[in-house]
Amino acid sequence: MVSHAAGLSVVVLGGTGALGRQVCRAFQDAGARVLTVSRGGPPGGPAGPPDHLGLDLTRAPADALAGVLAAAGADVVVNAAGRTDGGAGEPLAAVNSRLVDVLVEATAALDRRPRLVHLGTVEEYGPVCPGVSVTEDLPPSPVSGYGRSKLLGARTVLDATRAGAVDGTVLRIAHVFGPGAPRGSLLGTVAHHLAVRRPAALRLGPLDGRWDFVDIRDVATAAVAAAASPRAVGQVVNIGGGQALGVRRLVERMIVLSGYPVPLVEDPGADGGFGPGPDWQRVDISRARLLLGWRPRQRTARSLRDQLAAAGVPERGGAFACAVSPPWAAALERATAPGRPGAPGSAGSHGPLAVERP
Repeated sequence: MVSHAAGLSVVVLGGTGALGRQVCRAFQDAGARVLTVSRGGPPGGPAGPPDHLGLDLTRAPADALAGVLAAAGADVVVNAAGRTDGGAGEPLAAVNSRLVDVLVEATAALDRRPRLVHLGTVEEYGPVCPGVSVTEDLPPSPVSGYGRSKLLGARTVLDATRAGAVDGTVLRIAHVFGPGAPRGSLLGTVAHHLAVRRPAALRLGPLDGRWDFVDIRDVATAAVAAAASPRAVGQVVNIGGGQALGVRRLVERMIVLSGYPVPLVEDPGADGGFGPGPDWQRVDISRARLLLGWRPRQRTARSLRDQLAAAGVPERGGAFACAVSPPWAAALERATAPGRPGAPGSAGSHGPLAVERP
């Protein structure tokens, strides 16, 4: 089957970051020509590195960025640039909101309008009551500096699209895991610890929450789908796994998969650098299925294994894994398999999805 992205010229801002690399790879696999723009060096990968332009996007004026997009003949622009740390101050605002202002101005100035796909976050919604599925119609009320700054950027894209200045889509992404997922995230921290600090105790904050996780490769295919879907213009689309998974169980499963008997210590005073997560999070992905024809395809257990392997942890479960693997481990993989009836994106899936039980 020929991809709708084949032959397109795609510019990925922030293409050297964890998510940007996967987005580049997905567009390349679909047959697109890819140019990355960021301060870092060009991202590599099995498909070969895309063309790269070194540019500090937080300092570039709109006319300079417009010139880059025009020279590339951009059919699609994906904004994968973002910053999660930095509190509520200048670093977050510079990347997550003001950069988007410049991007929208640059895109609006082009004679030939490209599709603009902006990668946002479900943190823009803020907390919800346990059991509630987060839909795109929920009024945003972020509580973190990261969520607030990303919401400003998303609103810039949506307002400009409604005004007819750009053709934009906002993807609000759940917690990302899988190979190459950010090392600064919770599961990224776990994978790094198991790769380089074993057998020292893994000390984390409380792990009582239930979060929605989506494989980073599935996020990348969602970006490709959004670029080719005219129905998504002007829309916010949730991208997630569609289930609330017990965070502690995922961490325990990673330890089991590593094959190392690493003690897990939950310490309220531990500072992992990624901040506290929500008590509850499950995103409704019905709109992604309807507008993008997208669903998550990676199994949860495979995402965990691949994340460990990418971090440098050899898969060596062996006797330790067999001895301590909890009875719910096999059920976790079955319950979150994309192809099973009622699982995210399956043919028999309708409405809120089943939640993993203790």
